[in-house]
Amino acid sequence: MSKLTLVLPTKEHERQLLDYVKEHHEIGEEHLHGASLLEESPNYDDWLERIATASDPTIINPDWVTGTTFLVIRTEDQKIVGIINIRHFLNDFLRNYGGHIGYGVRPSERQKGYAGEMLRLGLLFCKSLGLEEVMIACAKDNVASRKTILNAGGVLEREFLHTDGEWVQVYWIELGE
Repeated sequence: MSKLTLVLPTKEHERQLLDYVKEHHEIGEEHLHGASLLEESPNYDDWLERIATASDPTIINPDWVTGTTFLVIRTEDQKIVGIINIRHFLNDFLRNYGGHIGYGVRPSERQKGYAGEMLRLGLLFCKSLGLEEVMIACAKDNVASRKTILNAGGVLEREFLHTDGEWVQVYWIELGE
């Protein structure tokens, strides 16, 4: 498998990220996991500003938590293969519905082992933040995501019916020493 690296988004990634969004939309995926509402932003510059604000605890909206959004880049060709958002702590909403990590893999890059490596890199970042355990959730019928979480040491805490009618599973991963 190719080496992956986490990179903070910049203006230089705009064209590639717009292609990333288009690829999801072409297969009917309107919501991009881990993309910090990229698909809802009026333009790329607004999205860059939003994620910069979200990563700064001194200016973030008080209803949100501090988080960092990374592009997941395949080093051999600098292609964006995914996006991962890491929340530095949980508020009540995230504790009930979301967790510390949200991530998504580009449709054309799925089933190549990237999700596992993305999650591994994300967990290393969480550890650098001082977190000792991480909550992560996935749709119950998303077998690939469930396997990725279990392979990373995820332990099922609970299942619930989300407001959109989808069953969700919540896992915890211990980060250890």
